[in-house]
Amino acid sequence: MKPTGITANLLVPDIAAARDFYTGYLGLSVQGFDLGWVAQYRSPDGRAQIQLLTHDATAPANPVVSVRVGAAVDEAYAEALRRGYEISHPLTEEPWGLRRFFVRAPDGNILNIVSHRDD
Repeated sequence: MKPTGITANLLVPDIAAARDFYTGYLGLSVQGFDLGWVAQYRSPDGRAQIQLLTHDATAPANPVVSVRVGAAVDEAYAEALRRGYEISHPLTEEPWGLRRFFVRAPDGNILNIVSHRDD
């Protein structure tokens, strides 16, 4: 697998309440998206980004990071299965335009392995 980006997913109780800290104080002023339950904010130069997450809309657990792998998401899924890693959310085409799955790392962390439409 060759990740093209990794973004931290911070669990927050209320995205609107948390937004000012991350945008006002940290200066992450560019909103990538806001689906109500997850929102992404970036620095103007695009070098820093974070996702705020209240809960995952379709998966049973919340991932700690999202790993973009582009068109290689199917290969990443097959490799996770081959290695015997626990899949906590199957490879899914999500209604908001992602193809993704969740894999549990041996340390217990859940990672969102994802391909965006624009990858």
